[in-house]
Amino acid sequence: MNQIHKTLTSLNQKTMFLVALSFAYFAKALSGSYMKSTITQLERRFDIPSYLIGVIDGSFEIGNLLVIAFVSYFGAKLHRPKIIAVGCVLMSIGTFIIALPHFIIGRGNISGTINVFPSFPPGCEGESNLSMWIYVLLGNVLRGIGETPVQPLGISYIDDFTSEENAALYVGCVQTISVVGPVFGYLLGSLCAKIYVDIGFVNMETITITPADARWVGAWWLGYLIAGVITLLSAIPFWFLPRSLPMSGHQGAAPCPPEQTINSVSIHICASPDFIPTLRTLLGNPVYLIYLCVTIIQLNSLIGMVTYKPKYIEQHFRQSASKANFLMGVINIPAVALGMFSGGLLMKRLKLNIMGAARFAFGTSVIGYVLSLFFFAMSCDNAKVAGVTLSYHKMDKISYNEHSVFAAFCGENGITYVSPCLAGCTSSAGTGKNTVFSNCSCVGVAGNFTASTGQCPHRDNCDRMFPYFLALSVITSFIISLGGTPGYMLLIRCIKPQLKSLALGFHALATRTLAGIPAPIYFGAIIDTTCLKWGQKRCGGIGACRIYNTTGIF
Repeated sequence: MNQIHKTLTSLNQKTMFLVALSFAYFAKALSGSYMKSTITQLERRFDIPSYLIGVIDGSFEIGNLLVIAFVSYFGAKLHRPKIIAVGCVLMSIGTFIIALPHFIIGRGNISGTINVFPSFPPGCEGESNLSMWIYVLLGNVLRGIGETPVQPLGISYIDDFTSEENAALYVGCVQTISVVGPVFGYLLGSLCAKIYVDIGFVNMETITITPADARWVGAWWLGYLIAGVITLLSAIPFWFLPRSLPMSGHQGAAPCPPEQTINSVSIHICASPDFIPTLRTLLGNPVYLIYLCVTIIQLNSLIGMVTYKPKYIEQHFRQSASKANFLMGVINIPAVALGMFSGGLLMKRLKLNIMGAARFAFGTSVIGYVLSLFFFAMSCDNAKVAGVTLSYHKMDKISYNEHSVFAAFCGENGITYVSPCLAGCTSSAGTGKNTVFSNCSCVGVAGNFTASTGQCPHRDNCDRMFPYFLALSVITSFIISLGGTPGYMLLIRCIKPQLKSLALGFHALATRTLAGIPAPIYFGAIIDTTCLKWGQKRCGGIGACRIYNTTGIF
């Protein structure tokens, strides 16, 4: 009876750990995807360019790399469930810190127009020189530090105390649950983007802009509070789990301590002095080296695309941030997950060997990138903005380098103006965003032409193009993802068994360092070069971009 009790207790503890680890994976994936969904909201709220958003986004990877060596050395020697719990708590604190600036700087300052010669409001002379986006960066670094032990220690804990045939199943279950996290993260981003940033503190009837306006800022902070609470809850079960569990099925003790991990992958090294020669041997494998270089190049483009795809949808097709995030959550992310699963299934059904896996991965990549070229054919003209893309008088196209004001009132002729005065309007009716201006002489040559608050919507031809863009985006994401699993298997099979852990760890470390960190930064810098009109900070200085040249690089 005592043995039966111990067995049942062990099973309950394993089940509890599996559920807890799955929840932790879900929580970290949710907060990570929510961060990407708030990119345009953070740009507008803190008046910063896209390249700085890239620095903030890449700071998560920096935090992860800062402590990976510490976790690698001490992780397996200490109480792994409790270390994971500490990591979840740190992730939660980091997420709360990201939301902190909203409660420090108070209400936003969104005016109806932007003056050419601004007079700074009172209080600017005493304003702190510390930019509030620093808190967002530091919070994201802390999130990266907290995330570090979750995967390596969690997977190794399962592998050490579970039979070989069950370990793969359990790990697969955990990874599957983690795919659900980004879906909910983007959906949460969509919901919060609909809500005005100062909800509960302002009368919404007095707000003159809509979520489609380039100056709209959603309740970005609310999602971080929700994600922080979820992450904090995920830490609770790990405090009640034992340091070790009874072995089942196999005695998986490694013959050579210590266990080390590099960037979320376990690495067993029997003799430390042999590390450099072993690494030299690994990098001397031409197949491994070529695969490493190819995946670094691929991930640079894919990470940059995923980071700024919602922004692209917003700016190019004039969709709201809420709709862009919703589409990412319900269309793009599931397409990627289905592609990865289908790739593994096809590899098993077709019984592909190492050469077959290489051809399959190469073929899907080529097809995916060829299809991506069709995106260039799905372009839209720039928005018609008086004083930016059109002159005020003859409405001829003007130089994009000309310094002019940003417009925020839509004329009946489909052209956006900086103010109803510059549209020639002489009377108005209604309040807030329902205000309608009439007798606008600049809008039309004759007749009672009107103007309304907010930017003009995009042209009909661009609206017709948008569904085709979405369809191509889903197909391309699915095809490129098909080669993910076969490519990963190629990485494993092209090296000697004793080098497998080192190969996986070094691959993950290299791709994170050379793709995860720099890609969002230089993609953001490229996007900044296409800005036609920069916003202006409350107390002076260049802020976030208000309108982009969509026919250019962007």
